[in-house]
Amino acid sequence: MDHGNHDGPGDYWDPLPTARRLLAEQPHLDQFGGLWDERNWRNVPGPFYGADTDSMQMGRHDAAFHIAYDDDHGPLDGREFVYRQPVGPAQTHDLVSGCLFGHGGFAMDGDDHWTVPAVREWWQERGRVREWAVEVSDRWSRAGGQHREHYRDAAQGLRDYIAHLDRGLEEYLRGYLFWLAERRPRRAGESLPLLDRPRAGSTGSGIATK
Repeated sequence: MDHGNHDGPGDYWDPLPTARRLLAEQPHLDQFGGLWDERNWRNVPGPFYGADTDSMQMGRHDAAFHIAYDDDHGPLDGREFVYRQPVGPAQTHDLVSGCLFGHGGFAMDGDDHWTVPAVREWWQERGRVREWAVEVSDRWSRAGGQHREHYRDAAQGLRDYIAHLDRGLEEYLRGYLFWLAERRPRRAGESLPLLDRPRAGSTGSGIATK
């Protein structure tokens, strides 16, 4: 598994050129038709997200490092969402391949909708999704019967999500904030914005230079 190719801590890698090139080479993978207004609230901020995906729960076959399932429609009938954004070409390939099974419910236009304040708000409310993931992963890990292995894999996906929330996601989102504000990689000497909301009376994006 490719764990990314950041140039430095917090540097944001834009996966969209790689994704578009992949879709041009393999048009059958272009099943992206999800709508922002229908996105799953569990998606982490970034360009990719799951909206009204199907409920076959097959995305983890190709993208276990990125896709997890919810429980909104009952056992074995949950929708898919993106819990980790890709940070390298191999990861982008995996995620695009996994999105194929969402039958048009995934999208890759998150950059057109996320804003710096919206990402900060999501981060401040992350305890909600963490609490949900802990409860559901525990329940699924204890499931038995003929679908036991599927439940175990789904539970592992939520445990991986929890681990990403606790370590790794903050650094990614700080880099993503810079990208949203500047639409370019950061230059030498530039610091990343913080995820905490600016104090009352402060101005700007929170991006400072060293």
